[in-house]
Amino acid sequence: MKKTLIVAAVSASFATAASAQSSVTLYGIVDAGFTYVNNVQNTGPGPDRQVSNFDMSSGNLQGSRWGLRGQEDLGGGMKAIFALENGFDITNGRAGQDGRQFGRQAYVGLTTNGFGTVTLGRQYDSVVDYLGPLTANGSWGGTFFSHPYDNDNTDNSFRINNSIKYQSANYGGFSFGGLYGFSNNSEAFATNRAYSAGMQYANGPLKVAAAYLQTQGANGNAGGAITEANAANLGSGNGNIGAAGTISTKRQRTYGVGASYSAGALTFGGVWTQSRFDDVLASDADANFNNYELNARYNLTPALALGGEYTYTSANLHGFGQSEKVNYHQVGLQADYLLSKRTDIYAEGVYQKATDKGRANIYGVNSSASGNQVVVSTGIRHRF
Repeated sequence: MKKTLIVAAVSASFATAASAQSSVTLYGIVDAGFTYVNNVQNTGPGPDRQVSNFDMSSGNLQGSRWGLRGQEDLGGGMKAIFALENGFDITNGRAGQDGRQFGRQAYVGLTTNGFGTVTLGRQYDSVVDYLGPLTANGSWGGTFFSHPYDNDNTDNSFRINNSIKYQSANYGGFSFGGLYGFSNNSEAFATNRAYSAGMQYANGPLKVAAAYLQTQGANGNAGGAITEANAANLGSGNGNIGAAGTISTKRQRTYGVGASYSAGALTFGGVWTQSRFDDVLASDADANFNNYELNARYNLTPALALGGEYTYTSANLHGFGQSEKVNYHQVGLQADYLLSKRTDIYAEGVYQKATDKGRANIYGVNSSASGNQVVVSTGIRHRF
């Protein structure tokens, strides 16, 4: 249950005075648990070798966060809105998103009943807004269910700075939107910028969505649209491209479609996305990923839900004097039990296999030393 503070705001304009009502809502999620990984690459001294890992982890299903949302009724069906959202690691209390105070979201804007919403600030792109909710990781599964390296950003690996976003009203189940992130560079307008667009149709149990995202020169320059590195690389027999699972790229293009259908206690769906990366690591190397996902969730009882996902990813690398292809097969299962409307406990497992000498890398943990990797996680989540 959200805790809402309601205050009366009285404003004056020239010789007339009017009063409007404002509200500010404090909300958040705290998610902590334990995670076991059977196979990670040794990062210490000595030759590569396979080791296992067991640790306490934060944000397995949803990133731990707290935030403030507010609105003010301006009259005539128009409202001023804002959101400030901080992400943090519950295991040590540190701020997430490279230490930002409000790294998850920070925006202000206007909304109307008939026209839609315009916001400015640090925001999610259209892939996150429209396609993400149809994936397992973007709805109920959490980070470990993401496509390899979260190459399509359905798990919110990065946000868009300096962005203006429009989201339409709902027109008979159809809605759409778009975003543009400015580079804020007067000498290189097209460097480190981003733009995206998406649409959704929801009619009863059926939902269908499509989205597109493009970033240019996402090199982490301060002040640009993208300051976190894109969370994607290609695990090959010669080692990962880029450090710590990230790459810099001259251009990223991601697009996809998805659908879901609910029949009683069962919801099932599928998503296809493709991500293309040009001039990887400031070279002439290119990488692309095709992701095919099937997912389903069944409410066995009002308190217990069971979920499953299968993803096939075909990844290709061209450059560095070689041409490689790696296929990833990933299966995930989850059980989620509600202790109350705000608190649940969960257990899940994810298995990934990479072919053709590729290294498995379940998103959210370190890369495997071989082509196989298993992650088992359990924890508790509380919403307020």
